[in-house]
Amino acid sequence: MQLQHNDIILFQGDSITDAGRNRSESSSLGTGYPLLISALTGLKHPELNLQFLNRGISGDRVVNLQERWQGDCLELKPTWVSVYIGINDCWRRYSRQDETPAAAFKAGYRELLERTQESLGAKLILMEPFVLPVPEDRRAWREDLDPKIHAVRELAAEFQALLVPLDGLFNAAAARREPAYWAPDGVHPSPAGHGLIAKAWMETMGIL
Repeated sequence: MQLQHNDIILFQGDSITDAGRNRSESSSLGTGYPLLISALTGLKHPELNLQFLNRGISGDRVVNLQERWQGDCLELKPTWVSVYIGINDCWRRYSRQDETPAAAFKAGYRELLERTQESLGAKLILMEPFVLPVPEDRRAWREDLDPKIHAVRELAAEFQALLVPLDGLFNAAAARREPAYWAPDGVHPSPAGHGLIAKAWMETMGIL
C-alpha cells in the first residue's frame, strides 16, 4: 500500500471533487468520492492516522488551479496530492466557445506538478477526466477531451505519478448499465459513479 502513517492527502479538482463541500469548514469533504475514500480508508487503516482534505471548486479549469495553488495546495503541505481536472477545459469549448487547447492544458498542468514536487516533494496521483454520451451531443466532445486524457497519461509517466484510468473505467461500466446510471449528464457522477471513482482510486493506491 502507498499510504504511510500521518500522511495528508489532498484532493484537488472541479465540481466532481468539490461534491458540495462546505467551503467555510476546512475539514469538509463534500458528499462524493473524497468522502467515500476517507471513510473506507479510515475504516480499514485506523492505525495510520491519515488526514484527508478537499479543495475542489466547481467550474474550475487548470488555469484556476494555477491561480489558487499556493493557498489551496502548497500551504497545506500535503504528502499526497490527488488531481482530477480537465472536463471543464473541454466543456467550455462547447458551452461558451472558450477553448483550452490540449497543449495549453498540458503546460498548465505540468506547471502545477512542478511546483508541487519542487515545494513539497509530495507524491502525486492523477485522475483522468471522462465523459459519457448523455445526452448524445457529448459524443462530439471526444475530439477535445481525448487529447487532454492523453496529456494526463503522459504527465503521469513524466512525473512518476500514479494514474487512475477513469475514462476507460466509466465507459466499461456503461456497458453494464446505461451511461446515465453512472453520470446523469455524462459528466457529474451519480452515487454509483462516485463509488466507481473511489474504488478505482483505492485500488490504484493499493488500499483494496
